Amino acid sequence: MQPGDQLRSAGAGTTSKAISAKDRVDSALSRLESMVEERLRAESTRADEMAKRLSKLERQHDELKKVAMDVEGRLERAMEYIRSLLAADQE
Repeated sequence: MQPGDQLRSAGAGTTSKAISAKDRVDSALSRLESMVEERLRAESTRADEMAKRLSKLERQHDELKKVAMDVEGRLERAMEYIRSLLAADQE
């Protein structure tokens, strides 16, 4: 074995380790990208569901406002009717 042979052998080992490290980094990045994409899909689905729920709640709120206005009007008419009965009774 010549002195240069040891250097070449050591260099090959270093290259192999570098390639192995690069492969591990690439694998980790790939897994990370997959996790990020999955999270984005999940968040997108959740955002769509929340938008639908918000829309439904807004419709219900509008319906309840209409009912409240109707009840308020009916209550005012009933109070006027009671006042007129009381006024007629006092005469």
